[in-house]
Amino acid sequence: MASPAPGVQNKNRVAILADLDKEKRHLTHNSPMNNPGARPALNKAFRDHTEQQRIAAQQEAALQHAHAHSSGFFITQDSSFGNLILPVLPQLDPPLPAELQNLNKYTAERPNGLKAAGGHGVTDQL
Repeated sequence: MASPAPGVQNKNRVAILADLDKEKRHLTHNSPMNNPGARPALNKAFRDHTEQQRIAAQQEAALQHAHAHSSGFFITQDSSFGNLILPVLPQLDPPLPAELQNLNKYTAERPNGLKAAGGHGVTDQL
């Protein structure tokens, strides 16, 4: 088998090198590592995910601690003030009319200085 002429070999090498260079430029141009817009977005998404996991772990720990050391009820909730958990107050049924009369009698018997603000009974404030 005869080898090609030295001029043809050089042309083939130049063509191969040109193709490789073209492919390299194409890959380099489309790579996310060299695309400045794609890389920060990827880092930001990773940081956000990591931050969410960290907050969830802190909320869980705070919730367990609160339940173990308190008789109240708590929930995890995003807070504008940075609170990891918030207390939940139970909704109480409104007092019955008979109970209100008893409360008004009690407050009427108390000295003026101990009445509710404005000197009114309980029903006046409800």
